[in-house]
Amino acid sequence: MVLLSSMTSLLLVVFFLYSVSPVISDGSDHRYKVGDDVPLYANKVGPFHNPSETYRYFDLPFCSSAPVKEKKEALGEVLNGDRLVSAPYKLEFLGEKNSEVACRKRLSREDVAKFRDVIAKDYYFQMYYDDLPIWGFLGKVVKEGKTNPSEYKYYLFNHLQFEIFYNKDRVIEIIVRTDQNFLVDLTEDKEVQVDFTYTVRWKETEIPFEKRMEKYSLASSMPHHLEIHWFSIINSCVTVLLLTGFLATILMRVLKNDFVKYAHDEEAVDDQEETGWKLIHGDVFRFPKHKSLLAAALGSGTQLFTLAVFIFMLALVGVFYPYNRGALFTALVVIYALTSGIAGYTAASFYCQLEGTNWVRNVILTGSLFCGPLLLTFSFLNTVAIAYQATAALPFGTIVVIFLIWALVTSPLLILGGIAGKNRKSEFQAPCRTTKYPREIPPMRWYRRTLPQMAMAGFLPFSAIYIELYYIFASVWGHRIYTIYSILSIVFLILVIVTAFITVALTYFQLAAEDHEWWWRSFLCGGSTGLFIYAYCLYYYYARSDMSGFMQTSFFFGYMACICYGFFLMLGTIGFRASLLFVRHIYRSIKCE
Repeated sequence: MVLLSSMTSLLLVVFFLYSVSPVISDGSDHRYKVGDDVPLYANKVGPFHNPSETYRYFDLPFCSSAPVKEKKEALGEVLNGDRLVSAPYKLEFLGEKNSEVACRKRLSREDVAKFRDVIAKDYYFQMYYDDLPIWGFLGKVVKEGKTNPSEYKYYLFNHLQFEIFYNKDRVIEIIVRTDQNFLVDLTEDKEVQVDFTYTVRWKETEIPFEKRMEKYSLASSMPHHLEIHWFSIINSCVTVLLLTGFLATILMRVLKNDFVKYAHDEEAVDDQEETGWKLIHGDVFRFPKHKSLLAAALGSGTQLFTLAVFIFMLALVGVFYPYNRGALFTALVVIYALTSGIAGYTAASFYCQLEGTNWVRNVILTGSLFCGPLLLTFSFLNTVAIAYQATAALPFGTIVVIFLIWALVTSPLLILGGIAGKNRKSEFQAPCRTTKYPREIPPMRWYRRTLPQMAMAGFLPFSAIYIELYYIFASVWGHRIYTIYSILSIVFLILVIVTAFITVALTYFQLAAEDHEWWWRSFLCGGSTGLFIYAYCLYYYYARSDMSGFMQTSFFFGYMACICYGFFLMLGTIGFRASLLFVRHIYRSIKCE
């Protein structure tokens, strides 16, 4: 055990060093002297409306005056699709240039056709100068009122204007513009000689180096955006208050009367026939069907909830500042690996409480319940990315690193957690004894069945978060910057509270209708918000975005299916845990021998 823990710790140290080594090697302290080479990297190009469909900068027929050098990247940067290489432009510190020729190239007919195609698709480029991101479009299409695409004119921008701001010996800000006076006509299929030129201007600023990233956060903190965010929170808080009042009414008026009657009039209770939720006290704690699957779902959901909490904590302390390349993906991989022991412990302990015997199979099911669908989805989408030769395709070395993390960290911790959960040897705390034979459930109206209950349970939590969802989607599947993590944390907390409250309310109504099979129902109702989020994906794709093409469509719906499935497991776990506490509480307060 000690040896395994030591190996795990050593691997984590090596992995963290691997993750941050490119930053350290780039790093120095970002201080320069006059004439020093400041690193300018060309990252990727792609259609503006398809954020997942990106390609290497030199996949297009650009030229370079020197051999192209690739920058070493961390795991998170590779997962993010970043492929940084040395750019053809040289921007020395405080070195001004005027229409400098970066390189020359004679474009063949195939090159012209390729540039014309990407210009028609609104391709953009992304570069990094001293770790500051810059963007620009490759060209423009002039339609001049014509409707026939064959009559359009296509122009390539071949001149870039760099405006760089500095404070003493540090780079603070960079702006790049394309000069509309320098255009190369690519309308006709013929060879073209192109000179790629650039101009550099330096200006002094008083902005300190520590605040140079703040301008990327200001876009999401504009007053009109904040008003919308706060409106979303107020809307969610009203929903929480209404649900709280509703549940308080149930607990204080309905249940309290029953408790008083059972406490002070026990003889009358013995003579009177029980009704409603009190009638099924002998069946309400009967263990559910497929208890191994339920325990595995609770283990995976608990792990994903822990993962979400840690991610929010890191976001609130400023780890995920804008364009900290790959930091979020690195954190997701590391924290998911480290929290797998929580999944094994939770699943195995609950499974043993339900008198399960094959705990090994339960632990294996727990480990594959979320990772299995994610692996299948990744395999398909990575194959699509390879076919498109896009940067979203992970290199073989990165896949090996992820496999080693799973094999040497995730799986051992999952097994250790399962062993600890099995050895816990705690019994299921049931306030009432379970009868030998199950009671027959009376016929239910259509709106009391599983699917209508799931629809009702998922709608309220979704209504509390749907306004914030747009900004998250526009950030993940677009180019909008999202940095208001404090508001997002409040919305997440409200989502958890509303999910717990609505699931408890529906569980009470189910028990009041003498339906004692509440275990799976509470989990499904709690997780149904994930289905609503996926339905919102359909609306966002067709109504709020301009995404198109097989690759972008498959990436959007494929990875969003995995994310929504994760929400289903996480919120289902929250709904079930809240319902279990509620059911134990109400049956502990009555006489049910």
